[in-house]
Amino acid sequence: MNAVIETRNLTKTYGAVRALDGLSLSIPRGGVYGVLGPNGAGKSTLFRILLGLIRPTDGEAVVMGGRIGDAAASRRMGSMIETPRFPPFMTARQVLVWLSAAHGLTPDDARVSGWLERVGLTEAADRKVRGFSVGMLQRLGVAAALITEPELVILDEPTSGMDPPGIQEMRALIRSLSEKDGITVVLASHQLLEVQRVCDRVAIMNRGRLVREGAVSELTASGERLRLSVTPLSKTLEIVSGLPGASAAIEGDAVMATLTRSDAPALLRALVNGGVDIDEARWVGADLESVFMTETGSIQHPEKFIQEVGHAG
Repeated sequence: MNAVIETRNLTKTYGAVRALDGLSLSIPRGGVYGVLGPNGAGKSTLFRILLGLIRPTDGEAVVMGGRIGDAAASRRMGSMIETPRFPPFMTARQVLVWLSAAHGLTPDDARVSGWLERVGLTEAADRKVRGFSVGMLQRLGVAAALITEPELVILDEPTSGMDPPGIQEMRALIRSLSEKDGITVVLASHQLLEVQRVCDRVAIMNRGRLVREGAVSELTASGERLRLSVTPLSKTLEIVSGLPGASAAIEGDAVMATLTRSDAPALLRALVNGGVDIDEARWVGADLESVFMTETGSIQHPEKFIQEVGHAG
């Protein structure tokens, strides 16, 4: 697997606090990769190290084939970390022209206009950014991260402050960056449903450590259950629970059975032989939110999870 980012035993401490604790991670080239975790998991610390903004206490990281701070590798990256800030007296267009010049690019009105259009700021292109909403600043921040047309872009909470239509537009943009432009996108977000829709792979972090990593389809499939619309429910529950390695619970008007796919035919035969009427039997995958909450322990402390998600970053 051709990796654009590799970390080995990456550690960052602040006194007694270990923001990163021996993190080893490999992010493949291409596609959209999500980095998830509750507040304090180490996501922003990881991004700052990868961008050369802070130094790790121990371990190493390679980005775009170069060590942290390598100028050639840095020029092939773009980033937006937390809520972006720009000179308030500039217009959105002037910001992108200014940043283009700062990166040594020749003036190109078509490139600037093109990125403004793709992030949905064409109508606001010549407005001063002092009047921009948080969502508009996020859009401009994404455009600023992409103005150099990088091979890798790191986006921290790109949909923060956006309304539902804006979130959908950003999702479409992120997918197009991967599929149309060939840019590897690494993002962090608390919008777990959006992550499930937009990302190919995710890493779930907790307390500075990697607790789960893999393709979104694999992570959600690992928690799938067989939903049985049957009559009677109590008899079905008894039959399922009697099978080795299987378990079940009544949820609403159905029985949700946990078992392997290979055991499903035997279960259905047992239900029919037991006089159970089966209206429907279908596999239901877990969503990314349930995987996340299980892996981070938040499912045991829902009030803590709600409090953490309520504070972006």
